[in-house]
Amino acid sequence: MLTKRQNLLETIRGGNPDRFVKQYEAFGIVMGDPISRNNPSAKRGGPNVVDAWGVTRSWPANVPGGFPVHDYEHKVVKDITKWKEVVKAPKLDYPEEDWAPIVEAAAKIDRNEQFVTVFRAPGIFEQVHYLTGIDDALMYFYEEPEAMHELIDYIVEWMLKYAEQIVKYVRPDCLFQHDDWGSHINSFMSPEMFEEFIVPGFKKIYAYYKANGVELIVHHNDAYSANLVPQMIEMGIDIWQGAVSTNNNPELIKKYGPKITIMGDIDNGILDKEGVTPEEIRRETERACRNCGKLYFIPAMTHGLAFSIFPGVYEAVDAEIDRMSKEMF
Repeated sequence: MLTKRQNLLETIRGGNPDRFVKQYEAFGIVMGDPISRNNPSAKRGGPNVVDAWGVTRSWPANVPGGFPVHDYEHKVVKDITKWKEVVKAPKLDYPEEDWAPIVEAAAKIDRNEQFVTVFRAPGIFEQVHYLTGIDDALMYFYEEPEAMHELIDYIVEWMLKYAEQIVKYVRPDCLFQHDDWGSHINSFMSPEMFEEFIVPGFKKIYAYYKANGVELIVHHNDAYSANLVPQMIEMGIDIWQGAVSTNNNPELIKKYGPKITIMGDIDNGILDKEGVTPEEIRRETERACRNCGKLYFIPAMTHGLAFSIFPGVYEAVDAEIDRMSKEMF
């Protein structure tokens, strides 16, 4: 029997996996580096907080996740042409001892069994619209492209310096990067605009990680982005995690399979809800496994980490993937 790590590599390389990769099982995700620990985040039902970028974050008790506050008073960037006056990136220079918790967490992971995986969020696009508000950000791409390029370059340089610290202390095998690029029906940007503004920065970042010991780039984007897959491949993404079913993932696998692996097709919007039934979980998991096949596909819920909002749903999907492995392998 292959290890979880070996089985994933067989799957994404078009080899001979002996079962489905079961959601996040091959990734030993480690968090808690000092840069992220010193970046405040809102707690569910708690007060608003201001993070290290100056973004006000809110997480009301009756919603599944936190979000930035973007009324005029709270926006960090109110005029993109004056972003240099208000945007200040968080500090990156922490002593070695402050890295000890995440170094210790990484040391506990058996690298023969799992990839030591660092988690990074937000990404380039999300960091921009956290600062500006998403409506203004999308307009700025058209109206003030020069200023947007400058802001993006500033964020990318900070992310590269962050990456230097991560590879120095953690020596990860895998990067799990978040950056959402669309709704469930379309991407936020055209492929041409995406190519101009977003692709160059991620190419630099992902190339740096791969040149410094990172074997896999896994990118979370739980959205419709079928029109951006060529750019994902250009960036160096190995696994697109979060690919919702509206992308027609079986067709993407047929077209791009050798170049990128799809992880998802089991939509949280369908299953991760109050009152979901075992029959619904079985139906959606079986549909995904049968339609997408054994290679270049990892059946998984589209949520960006190994849990569900409603307790028990993630584990029930795991059990159904086990069942499908027995039927199909």
